[in-house]
Amino acid sequence: VSSKGFMVLAYSGSLLWLKEEGNDISTYLGNTSQKEDFEELRAKKVFIEDVSREFVEEFIWLAIQSSMLYEDHYLLGSSLPRPCITCKQVEITQQEGAKCVSHGTTGKGNDQLTCYSLAPQMKVIAPWRMSEFYNQFKGCNNLMEYAKPHGIPIPVTPRNPWSMDENLVHISYEAGILESPKNQAPPGRCMKTQDPSKVTNIKDGTIHQTSLELFVYLNEVVGKHHVGRIDIMENRFIGMRSRGIYKTPAGTILYLYHAHLDIEAVTIDQEVCKIKQGLDLKLAELLYTGFWHSPECECVHHLEGKAQVFVLKGQSPLSFYNEELLSMNEPIDATRFININSFRLKEYHHVQNKVTAK
Repeated sequence: VSSKGFMVLAYSGSLLWLKEEGNDISTYLGNTSQKEDFEELRAKKVFIEDVSREFVEEFIWLAIQSSMLYEDHYLLGSSLPRPCITCKQVEITQQEGAKCVSHGTTGKGNDQLTCYSLAPQMKVIAPWRMSEFYNQFKGCNNLMEYAKPHGIPIPVTPRNPWSMDENLVHISYEAGILESPKNQAPPGRCMKTQDPSKVTNIKDGTIHQTSLELFVYLNEVVGKHHVGRIDIMENRFIGMRSRGIYKTPAGTILYLYHAHLDIEAVTIDQEVCKIKQGLDLKLAELLYTGFWHSPECECVHHLEGKAQVFVLKGQSPLSFYNEELLSMNEPIDATRFININSFRLKEYHHVQNKVTAK
């Protein structure tokens, strides 16, 4: 069979289109404790890698140690798993002898630089930045129409028209009807928490031996009390603002409500604390913008409650939020932007690989 290229795809919906374009595909799914039927998926030609433990110990804990918080609100639940997933994707690509990696990040996303860091010698196929793709698929509505006759199961429907991302850290909802800041989150799917007044407090006395067990337990228990849900605007790397609804139960307790901050209060010198606060902000920005594997982020790596939040909707006539610019139904060509920003990362890891190979 003639093939344009053999690639390992971090699957997010473009599989059949890539095959129709003449590519040989091996799919990869990173299990970061999202709700998926992994046994059913294993019955197909796909790599299923459970990276939950690595995700907690090598990424989440580092985020907690660094008190990472983007723009004072966002706990980076969508950003954190991307470098973790990509590490295993590149490893599989090298094992399989593939020459390309592929992903479904849009031209407006923040995760487009991660692949370039770990595999500077590999070609990155990103359909959302290819004119033959985004000219055929103007946005999510066109993709939903494409998925149905091809038998591709997707959670997005005309009745639930938003993008959802789920992993061990959080569940997020974006796009669709949520793109307008005037719209409140609809009840039901976007409100997967219980009314705290109806939750019975029980001391269960359980002890959890591993970090993964602890995080899973906190997500379950804390989530019942409606802790960790925010509705925010954030500044994306390429210069636009987006709205996101995030539910981060365990992360909220461990990050924000002093589980780690209290330890710092009794173990870190006053002046060191001031320096660390500045580095924490920088690390959060690096993760958010896709520079986890950059030299400046690797340098920072060496650093070693109860709340009720009520949000009242509001709007401003002077908002920089541009719903039309952000919309996932109108993709943009970000290839030049990505090429420029990834050049430094490619060169850095090219040199590092030379040193390691000696």
